[in-house]
Parts: sequence; structure tokens; C-alpha cells
Amino acid sequence: MTNNPHFDYIIIGNGLAGLQLALKLTSDTYFSDKQIALIDSSTKSDNDKTWSFWETESSYWDNIVHKSWNEASVITSKKRIDLKLQPYTYKTIRAIDFYNEVITKLKQYNNIHFIIDRVESVSEKDTVTVRTKKQTYVAKHVFDSRVHEAFLNSPKHCIIITQHFKGWVIKTPTNTFNENKITMMDYRLKDGKQTTFMYVLPFSKTEALVEFTYFTKHLVEDGTYDCFLKKYISDYLKIDDYTIIETERGQIPMTNFPFNTYNTKGITKIGTGGGWVKGSTGYSFKHTEKKVDKIISNIKQHKTPSSNLFKRKYRFYDKVFLKVLKDENDKGEWIFQQFYSKNSIQTMFRFLDEDSSLYEDIKIMWSLFSWSFIKAFIKTL
Repeated sequence: MTNNPHFDYIIIGNGLAGLQLALKLTSDTYFSDKQIALIDSSTKSDNDKTWSFWETESSYWDNIVHKSWNEASVITSKKRIDLKLQPYTYKTIRAIDFYNEVITKLKQYNNIHFIIDRVESVSEKDTVTVRTKKQTYVAKHVFDSRVHEAFLNSPKHCIIITQHFKGWVIKTPTNTFNENKITMMDYRLKDGKQTTFMYVLPFSKTEALVEFTYFTKHLVEDGTYDCFLKKYISDYLKIDDYTIIETERGQIPMTNFPFNTYNTKGITKIGTGGGWVKGSTGYSFKHTEKKVDKIISNIKQHKTPSSNLFKRKYRFYDKVFLKVLKDENDKGEWIFQQFYSKNSIQTMFRFLDEDSSLYEDIKIMWSLFSWSFIKAFIKTL
């Protein structure tokens, strides 16, 4: 770590957004003379999550992809929808592999400085001041992944649905899983009239991540997840003999909260704290990559880094979706059944990646035509 408390850029938080941003900055010679600090209270030595995403081509991340698939299924109480994903491939990366890969690469650069400390405040005048428990730093620009306190105070004017989940990586003594096919959503096991589903990623014939997920306003006790996981493994996967080798828990905000309004000339909110998680699904990996690319482009064009990070029409679509989930939470199963039974998976992936055409948008919206969506649409307008 340098003794000079002044940096060109400070990145607060070594999560998905912070590390992707730092990696992009170092890979572009435009920033080779810039001093960049990454501040986080954690050394990122735990496998605390997995990220899943889809791509049509190979990418920078292929060497750390834990497993990939070309087939998927969506199962509801009324039908089973089998999906051929080509030309897309569905990929999963373990967080620990991502952390190790990116941090190892970043440590090769002399202009990168890792600071293990907790940020206590950020203030902006001519420059930006970052105060931690141990030190005070100054930067020309700060990228801050912390969630603003205004969101933590549960603002009444915003819709907040939490995607919360617990998953087990289980291992069986005999071949059990179809390792070529994922279960994106299985809605057959429900917790009352709420949107809940199972997610199954088979890593091999004997090992898989089995995860129980809620899209709800309220959380549940830890033991509730366990009960549903045990029941699903026993009654639906028909597995009696297995060992839990890893556990994953998480909470992802699905919201229309205006995180972007807290961006300033000198401070850019990033990651979850910047509203980079897609409001209607919770997906973040590829959205983060795109927003990082946009930030780099903005800086090189001497624009404010946060300029035009969001597409208005998709924020509107997300808000309508969230409004339905808030008012009629049990509609989640029907929504995703309509999504995947009336539209091709390729169209859905483009829509969720925010790359769809207007024609595709209309087709998808029409597949959800119902009184619930009409009401949500009008209220959102």
C-alpha cells in the first residue's frame, strides 16, 4: 500500500462490480498512469455466492466457469417447459474463483493498491474524501458499492421485493443428476400463496446445487429453507442418501429505488448500491459487465462516469413486473410460465439482457396480457 493518501480513483467494495471495474481500468492503457485504490474490510477468501449468466460466445471468464449447460427446464404446477438454449450457453462461476482470478491479475499492476479497512464516510467538495477506521484518503473520483442509507430505511414510495434464498451443494454416492440440464425454476413446492421456486444446477452426475428461492417482501427463518430443501430433495428429486458439502445464502433487492439519483460528479454508485441488479430478476453478472464498459467509455470521452447507464424502457418494464409481484405475489408462477411457454428462450434472454427489439418487447408484454398487468401498467404510468 502506498503512503500517499491521494488517488485518481478509489473503489469501495471488492465485490462483483468493484473488481470488474478495476480489471477494466487496468486492461486499458488510457488508465495506466492512474493510481487506483480498492478498499474493502474483507480479504475475499470465502466462496460466499455463485453467479450465473448466459452468453452466445466465449468470453474472458471461460477459464473460471465452474460448469456450463445448453439445456434447461422450467416446471410449474401445470406444465413442464423444456428449453434448448443454443446459441446461448448458461454458465456458473463460483465467487471464490472470481475473487482469486481478478485479485491475482490486479496485483500484477503497480498502480493498484489494496486497502483492507472499513469505510466510514465519503464526502465531496473539489475532490472526494474517503474516511476509514484507520486513515483518510482523497480521490478525484470514487466508485462506491455501499447501499445508500435512504434505501435501507425502506422508502414507502418505492417497491422493494427481496429475492432471498438458501442452497445446498449436495453429493450423492451414485449417479443421480443429468449434468447437461439445469432446472431454472420449479414451482411445484410452495410456501403458501407466495412466489417460491427451486433452482437446480447439476455440476456432475453426483453433485448439484439445490436452492430454494423466494420473491417476497418479507424474509423467513433459516430453518424454513431447510424444511423445503429437504422435502424437495426427498419428494421431487427422489434422493434419500446425500451429503451437504457446501451451503449458500443470499438476499438480493429487486426494486425500482432510484439508486442512480445518488450519483454525483465525483461519486458513482456501483453494483447493488448503484441499482445494477436487474429489478425484475436479480441478475447482475452481465449487467455489471455492460455498465463497467459504459463507465470506461464515459471517462474516456470526458463525460460524467454515470452518464446514461440505464435504459428507461427496461426500468419501466421492471417496475410493472415488481408492481404485480407486490400486489399479487402468488402471480410469480403464472408470469414465468407465460414468459417461457409463449416466447423462445433466445428472445427471453435478449429481453433480460436488455438487448431486445421493440417488436420482441411487445410480444413478451402481450404474452403477459391480464387484468393484473393492465392494473400495474396503469398505476406505473
